[in-house]
Order: sequence, then structure tokens, then C-alpha cells
Amino acid sequence: MGLFSRKNNTESAAVATLPVDPALAALTGDYTIDPAHSSIGFTVRHAMVTNVRGTFAEHEGSLKLNGTDPAASSASIDVRIASIDTGIADRDGHLRSGDFFDAETFPLMTFRSTEAAHLGGDKYQIKGDLTIKDVTKPLAVDLEFNGTATDVYGNERVGFEGSAEILRSEWGLTWNAALETGGVMVSDKVKLNFDISAIKNAA
Repeated sequence: MGLFSRKNNTESAAVATLPVDPALAALTGDYTIDPAHSSIGFTVRHAMVTNVRGTFAEHEGSLKLNGTDPAASSASIDVRIASIDTGIADRDGHLRSGDFFDAETFPLMTFRSTEAAHLGGDKYQIKGDLTIKDVTKPLAVDLEFNGTATDVYGNERVGFEGSAEILRSEWGLTWNAALETGGVMVSDKVKLNFDISAIKNAA
């Protein structure tokens, strides 16, 4: 049984008779995302020929994992838009402005999960609602479960990494500039990248 999985009604009786993997059952609990060891970022094509990569330095979130009934697991993430960092201050300022995120008016980007599925092995997909500015739309994130560990401080950790692609225009991020050679300055397609380490909360 996967960490995140679903079963239809015709399968439920058969699945219920299977023993629960003790290693997964032990993961059950509430977790807090560790921002110091996690990364939430993006990649976008610039000027048609190269990629610009950026991260959001400030974010927080939680996971609720249920190893006995994985479909009951959920995730919640809040990202502070003003913490955007692409390595160039002028570009970061433009991204915070009304041309793009309008960080002063809409300080947070949020994700709230609605369902999850096990795709086989360590592969999962979690679906939910992504809100940017005042627009909320569904998002599916492909994830890989990286396993568990107890760190040097005795914290129980889980790790996931994943990605998703969006069209930024669907969330109202429509600014662009035409290039003399054809095409546009910034692509509509954006890849979101997640590398998450979360600590199990004390009982």
C-alpha cells in the first residue's frame, strides 16, 4: 500500500484484508515543513533561448500523513511572494510589482490539497487548489517519496520532491514584451519545483 493511494468501492473489501506495512503505518501523524531544508521554486523560459530559475525563500506548510489510510493524507503550503529570488534585484522587483505578482496586494501564494494517488513505487500525485493573486485553479503535482530518517537532533523526517507545470496566464500573470526577432520575452509555461523536508510533530 502506498503512502498516498486511493481505492474504488469494488476493491475496498479486498484491500482492507491486506496487512498494513508497519513502516508506512509508523509515518502516521502531523508534520511541519522545515523551510531551512526545503525549496520551492520555478523555471521559466526567457527570451525564447534560455531559462530563468528562482526560489521563494519564505514559505511554511504542513503535511498530515496517514500510513494506515493513505488517502486521508493532505498538504497545505503558504509561500510569501515578496521573498522571490532570481539572483537579480531589479528582476525580483519587477516580479513583485503589479506587472506580475503584485506582492503588496496579494502577499501569499497558497496550495491546499484535495486528493492524492499512488502511481506505483515511490511515485505519487497530489491534487489541490493553487491560489495566485485572487485566482484559484486546480493543480496536480507529481511527487517522489524520498523516504524517512531520524536526524541528529532526534527529529523524525520525511522527504518529497516533485514538479508541476502551469500556464501563468491562467492565474492572471500576463505581462510580456515582444522580441524584435519574434516571440516574447517570458514564456507562458512555468515549471514549479518542490523539494520538501518535513518534521513530525511531537505527539
